[in-house]
Amino acid sequence: MLCDELPKIITDVLPGPNAKEIIEKRRKYIPNAIGCIYPVVIDKAEGAIVEDVDGNRFLDFIGGVGVLNIGYSHKEIIDVVREQSEKYFHAMFNTMTHEGYVNLAEKLCEIAPVKGENKKAFFANSGAEADENAVKIAKAYTKRPNIIVFSGAFHGRTHYTMAMTSKKAYAKGMGPLAEGVFRAKYPYYYRTPKDIKREDYLDYYIKSIYDVFEECAEASTIAAIVVEPLQGEGGFIPAPIEWVKALRKICDDNGILLIADEVQSGFCRTGRMFCTEYWKEEDVRPDILTTAKSIAAGIPISAIVASKEIMDSVSSGVIGGTFGGNPLATASALKVIEIMERDNLAKRSLEIGEIVMNKYKDLLNKYDVVGDIRGLGAMIGIEFVKDKKTKEPAPELTKKIIIECANNGLLVEGAGTYNNVIRFLAPLVISNEQLLCGLEIFEKAIINSIKE
Repeated sequence: MLCDELPKIITDVLPGPNAKEIIEKRRKYIPNAIGCIYPVVIDKAEGAIVEDVDGNRFLDFIGGVGVLNIGYSHKEIIDVVREQSEKYFHAMFNTMTHEGYVNLAEKLCEIAPVKGENKKAFFANSGAEADENAVKIAKAYTKRPNIIVFSGAFHGRTHYTMAMTSKKAYAKGMGPLAEGVFRAKYPYYYRTPKDIKREDYLDYYIKSIYDVFEECAEASTIAAIVVEPLQGEGGFIPAPIEWVKALRKICDDNGILLIADEVQSGFCRTGRMFCTEYWKEEDVRPDILTTAKSIAAGIPISAIVASKEIMDSVSSGVIGGTFGGNPLATASALKVIEIMERDNLAKRSLEIGEIVMNKYKDLLNKYDVVGDIRGLGAMIGIEFVKDKKTKEPAPELTKKIIIECANNGLLVEGAGTYNNVIRFLAPLVISNEQLLCGLEIFEKAIINSIKE
């Protein structure tokens, strides 16, 4: 079976002839802004292995950027989606109830670690839609106009979420952006200013929130603070629990809702079904949780979960949409959760993470260009620098490593404010043999890129 194979490049060059023809056609008909540096045209895929149109096999450490936690082409997902498709594809939930929507909402309310005894959930189509809807709900509940987000944040590419997203390369030429979005400093401990002592890190980052209250918008005007429990595009940076606790207290003291963006960190990626379960273990919960990506194994759907009181504060017509929670996606999502719970993929995430982190620690000790490693479970970032002492980012080297990996059958992707982090998001169904093979390719890519 393809899912059991190892990466293997059989063409003399990449892309191969068939892939090259399709990629050239892509350049002709697809906007350049939707870029892609990888020489891969997928033909079929299973588990963590992709086979291209020329028969080359690639090991995927990207996983659809966190979409494929249960891997490509999971047979049980295929079966349940096929079964649903034979009944009906679509039922607009504003006009017709379908049971899959209701059952998925019930399940998410059961497992999502948000505040409140009674919870409600609804569905959109993407992570950006989920985040924007979460903010709308927070504004409806608090009757306040503004929000706070953080440096390094990525929340989407809609007009509003472009304002929420930190890196403005994602919003180039799109201004003026939405008003009422203010930014504080996310606790990126590795790049805290040198003159700040380690014992003062927490105070430094918390002060930046109070600076927003002082310089941008009074606390009484803030509807929500939106945070990724483990930043994705910002560089795979886990939020320190002491900072999360302080953040929760600021929200409670000022009537502000705390929104956890678990679009990328949800569904067993970090060693828990949701990353905020680590918060719950420390007696901290968000008011609203958003999630997407791996919720339905690749069928577009996203979810927003909050208490009944918060959800029912929204006026009729403000939330909802044509395709949100479509029957194919809800059927897939229910089966995804069943598989994850049954096969204990959260535990498998921790096992994978331990193997990867042990290897990355070795790389950290061996190579001066490796500056930092961090993550939770199988959501891990490795940061490349020109010099360990100065910590100057090395984006050019990072890009070389990514390309070198692809040319040898391993797909990895960059991240980070300075484009110098490589993220690990391999499907959680990857075998140990495949994982070790991929890590070997990765180290060789580092060695070869340093030599160039």
